[in-house]
Amino acid sequence: MIAPISPGRFFAAYCLDWIAGDPQNAPHPVRVIGKAISTGERWLRRRASPASEFLRGAALTSAIAGGSWLIARLAVRASGACGEVLLAWTTLATRSLLDESAAVLDALDRGELVLARKRLAMIVGRDTEWLDEPEILRAVIETLAEGLCDGIVAPMVYLVIGGVPLACAYKAVNTLDSMIGHPEPPYRYFGRAPARLDDLANFVPARVAVIAIVAAALVTRRSASRAWLVFRRDGDRHPSPNAGQVEAAMAGALGVRLGGMNTYEGKPAPKPVLGSEGRRATRADARAALRIAGVASAVVFSAAWLWLRWQKDRA
Repeated sequence: MIAPISPGRFFAAYCLDWIAGDPQNAPHPVRVIGKAISTGERWLRRRASPASEFLRGAALTSAIAGGSWLIARLAVRASGACGEVLLAWTTLATRSLLDESAAVLDALDRGELVLARKRLAMIVGRDTEWLDEPEILRAVIETLAEGLCDGIVAPMVYLVIGGVPLACAYKAVNTLDSMIGHPEPPYRYFGRAPARLDDLANFVPARVAVIAIVAAALVTRRSASRAWLVFRRDGDRHPSPNAGQVEAAMAGALGVRLGGMNTYEGKPAPKPVLGSEGRRATRADARAALRIAGVASAVVFSAAWLWLRWQKDRA
């Protein structure tokens, strides 16, 4: 049976996320999921035909996502309200996203460019060793936009639809995508299933995140109308069906250019420019992106909580 989380437990989990974030030394389901993925990859990934590699990757995806859903459901049954709140908390990432992004900006404020690159490397997949300040700022803003979708909005959506088990299954799919869902060898075929499933899982949350960015731009006195216009014009230019939507909206809200050349393990990976008429990002723009992400998180939470409350009253 698929059931949403209760309004009270959702509220408690969201408050815990804002208060405590993601304690580095505490056990976290995503770390367990990551270890399970690594183990499964060692067992299943072999050089074979494209079809065989795809099926092996699909089998791993099904096992990890399905296992995460089942274990979360059993854990909630066994632990009751307290366990459900704690597990829901682990699916949310508002505090950690804002803190880790702010840490990069704090290093730049102190003139510590090398430290800023190191801190950035902890939250992005691209190479950071030679980035100058404007490129670091671009990476931070893009990370805030994407993290708003897959670290905040999507877990809330799945908590509302199917409670903690579905939100944990989503986190498993998202982790699979980040670890093996790459288009380059050796994951071109093995990682195709989690990559496509992650695209599907984030399709609706990304559009919800865009609406939240537009609302947050209005609240923070940035340009809501430009956020919407750039989203409509540039959102589909990105190779990802979801990342481009939120990045374009953020670019429009701030009046900056996002996208361009990235490198991954020394290999260039050009991305389309979003908000081409905008300026290069400044520290003030990145700080504004922090505020937009925080407000957007609160906007989505409020809408989700009201929906849960309405559903409960109607039952």
